[in-house]
Amino acid sequence: MGIYSDVLLTVDFDRTLTAPDSTIPARNIEAIEYFMANGGVFTVNTGRSVPMYSSKIDLVPVNAPLLLYNGSAAYDREKREFTFATPIDLPMIETLRKTMELFPDCAVELQGQTAHYLFTPNEGWARYNEHNGCPYAFCELENAPGPFLKFTLYGRFRDVTVADLYNGTPAEFARFDEIERELAAVFGDKCVAFRAANRIIDVHAKGVSKAGSARRLQAELGRKILVCVGDGENDVTMMEDADYAFCPGDAIIRDRFENVCSCAEGAVADVIYKKIPEILG
Repeated sequence: MGIYSDVLLTVDFDRTLTAPDSTIPARNIEAIEYFMANGGVFTVNTGRSVPMYSSKIDLVPVNAPLLLYNGSAAYDREKREFTFATPIDLPMIETLRKTMELFPDCAVELQGQTAHYLFTPNEGWARYNEHNGCPYAFCELENAPGPFLKFTLYGRFRDVTVADLYNGTPAEFARFDEIERELAAVFGDKCVAFRAANRIIDVHAKGVSKAGSARRLQAELGRKILVCVGDGENDVTMMEDADYAFCPGDAIIRDRFENVCSCAEGAVADVIYKKIPEILG
């Protein structure tokens, strides 16, 4: 037992746990270790897949399954296996083929368990995955491996950073607005499509969310208080559902939730050192 023993803390990864340059402030790591040593349960709650998170998996201490694919799965870091997963309830190859036909101007990526897959040549996509430490492969669509947890549509890759995909022209942003609406119209009975960045759209099973996976984990672990930290639109439902929610002071949703310091200054550490003690009295 310890001062944080009633608390499950789940935090978004990019621009919440990390700084904008994708580094992890040392202050956050120190605070997480302190939190867990004093009875708290901590894990990451991210849209990243197992492959996209693989280069980070040993950098961030956790003592609960990772919540990945925007809540579609929980993954045991030690056992290297899913503890729960919710696949998209559609035929995978047919769905991906239709998406590629509808949106030929996008790179349509399958986020698998061991790698990300693309079905048409795209050097920018390859460089992007290499830069982000994500295992990737080009393959024939008919040979695409499951599980069918999440797929993603990207705009043109101008450089190798995630930050670049937040940028673009008004015409590009309008195009992705249109794509988002059409995906909802075509697959909306089975899927949720949403903007992970201005020129990235993620698609996963309907009914799953970061909020749902956090609450499921909380129930399994028997923790009384759920605290969540995030920075973007895909974190809003998680934070609205949490018992307590905070965001970095430089987050795009900073006007909707209580702020702590910027992500580069160690927003997660602020929550652990300042906000949770206030909650616990």
